[in-house]
Amino acid sequence: MKNSRYFIFTAILAVAGMGTITECSHSQEALTWPNVIRDIRNKYPDVKQLRTDELHSWLSNSGIEPIILIDARAKKEFQISHISGAKNIPYNSKNPLKYLANIKPDDSLVVYCSVGYRSSILARKLWTLGFKEVHNLEGSIFKWANEGRPLVQGQTIAHKVHPYNSRWGNLLKKEYH
Repeated sequence: MKNSRYFIFTAILAVAGMGTITECSHSQEALTWPNVIRDIRNKYPDVKQLRTDELHSWLSNSGIEPIILIDARAKKEFQISHISGAKNIPYNSKNPLKYLANIKPDDSLVVYCSVGYRSSILARKLWTLGFKEVHNLEGSIFKWANEGRPLVQGQTIAHKVHPYNSRWGNLLKKEYH
């Protein structure tokens, strides 16, 4: 009887362990740009998305109304590098309005983070606070950097991006780590 309980217990652990291994494998397998972008669009269907090439064109065209860039990452990530002119407003800020003095509800805001999840959360929060022209930068700073677009650290050109962690850092080209 004791041996059969041990066998059943071991079998349950083995099956549970296989589920965990399968989930980890599936999670790693699913971590591709098309899957991440699709997942963000599905989780945040109410958040407007802006492609990196559209932002680059917008920033390069002086005839278009100015935009406010918001980096939703943690301060330590922002300090490594960011898109020039961006304000750092962590996505989990309890009162993001304190960072946005003199910003009008119809001003254009573009929010980014590492890949787009945290920035989508902040973009949604800003939209509910009355800002109507809020966009999430699709692929965020990882995609921006991967495309060779300019980064800064303060006023200096930067060539590195904080990889967030080892899992998400897989979406960032190694030369930017």
